[in-house]
Amino acid sequence: MKLMTFTAPTPAQALKAAQQECGEDALVVSTKQIRKKSLSQPALYEVVVAIEDSAPKKSLRKKDEEPIPSRKRAQKRSEREHEDVLVSISEAAKEISEIANVQTSTKPPRVRVEVEEEPEPQRATILEAEELKAIRGELVKLSDKVKLIQNMVWEEKKPQGSAAVPPEFAEIYRLAKKSGMDAHHLDEIMRLTLEHMPLQMRSSTQTVRRYFKTLLRKMVPVRLERELVPPQKRILMLVGPTGVGKTTTLAKLAARYAYMMEKKYKVGIITLDTYRIGAVEQLMQYAKMMRIGIEAVVDPPEFITALQALSHMDIILIDTVGSSQYDKEKIEKLQQFLSTHTDVGIDVSLVMGAPTKLEDLRAIYSNFSILGIDTLIFTKLDETRGFGNIFSLVYETEKPVSYLSIGQEVPDDLMCADSDYLVECLMESRSVKGKR
Repeated sequence: MKLMTFTAPTPAQALKAAQQECGEDALVVSTKQIRKKSLSQPALYEVVVAIEDSAPKKSLRKKDEEPIPSRKRAQKRSEREHEDVLVSISEAAKEISEIANVQTSTKPPRVRVEVEEEPEPQRATILEAEELKAIRGELVKLSDKVKLIQNMVWEEKKPQGSAAVPPEFAEIYRLAKKSGMDAHHLDEIMRLTLEHMPLQMRSSTQTVRRYFKTLLRKMVPVRLERELVPPQKRILMLVGPTGVGKTTTLAKLAARYAYMMEKKYKVGIITLDTYRIGAVEQLMQYAKMMRIGIEAVVDPPEFITALQALSHMDIILIDTVGSSQYDKEKIEKLQQFLSTHTDVGIDVSLVMGAPTKLEDLRAIYSNFSILGIDTLIFTKLDETRGFGNIFSLVYETEKPVSYLSIGQEVPDDLMCADSDYLVECLMESRSVKGKR
């Protein structure tokens, strides 16, 4: 192995120089500041990399021989260089983690003490423990330094005009931004974090992450299931755009209330979706399998009759026709059903797909809000890896989330809303399947 040293005013520039000179196979050995910034001279950072003796150096063109690229081509090349630096740093972090695992899984190294007599066994054990503790501490510090350097490179790529983000916060800021959360909401969270988080807690990325999760949990209010005490009844109507899975969600709820909860309820179903081919047949098949009463309704007078026919039920679930958020005529017709006088109030749950863009979620909520939305239900959480749109919509509307649908299986893939669960989905940025 051969060691090579590179210096530059910033760690990112030093890493770029190392990569351009030695290629992507070079291993980052150490990164440190060798001169602080002063009035007369800039700061100076040193990066040491290791390469194989036989590895050929990456040839570089002279500046005067390089063809002048177009503005777009230069911008793309700059983006690729940043990505290469991030990959190299990530590999260094991975190697550090592997070293840490080896140190914790293998037997602690014995410390040889140059004395005339053999040390006592107890003293040798204490020295071994102290040595191991020191090694672990240095590995943790080195891992944090690599993360900071990676985030500093990301900070250089940040769009102009964005709020200043401390290096300790850059990792979670980048994750939340990538998840689809509104930039203004994210900046507000960062502002609150910087105002209220004690300075001593910022030294560790783990404490910063825990504090950030706490704020995210407060952004998502949830509606908990409550046990019905006779003569209490509940009527729940599911509304929303086409294709979000209202009928499947209703079948899951029916099975949950009738069979899966500690207390078994008498459940009835009313369907207003007589427009879609096969919709009534699908629900009737579900109702037949679960031995649940069902009524098909076309107009408000029939709706009153259906409610009376199912008045002995503890819970009545109402399926509605799917409608575009811009089809005001269909939404207004649903409002006519809700205006029907009943002894028990009707809870309206707006069902939306988790993969939907934040702008579309806003439009859906805005146009369906004339129905008097009580809670939100999000479906298809298994079909996306970005959950920031959910946080932003709930933060804006201040409406609680009641249920989450995480797959197509009836009745298994339905769960009560859980803010901790959503925060983990957002921070891990991967599919929710298997997280329950």
